[in-house]
Amino acid sequence: MLLARVEGNLVATRKHPSLEAWRLVICQPISSAGQPEGSPVIAIDSHGAGMHQQVILSSDGGAARKAVGVEKSPVRWLIAGIVDESEPGKRI
Repeated sequence: MLLARVEGNLVATRKHPSLEAWRLVICQPISSAGQPEGSPVIAIDSHGAGMHQQVILSSDGGAARKAVGVEKSPVRWLIAGIVDESEPGKRI
């Protein structure tokens, strides 16, 4: 699980059929202090996270493939939840 911030939507004219009904978002992993950590990732979003909202990302590809319902889907990252509030310095 990673703490991340939604940085944008991804629009693709062609994508894997298993991702057709899914909203794809660009998420920047961040530290508990809100500083960027590492490279952005593309995640599926079933929660409707808004721009610049903090989210919890799961890198469990098996769970992501189960969510899309296709065992051979290339999906890896999914938004597991939206952060309502957090305490500074507390690890998630």
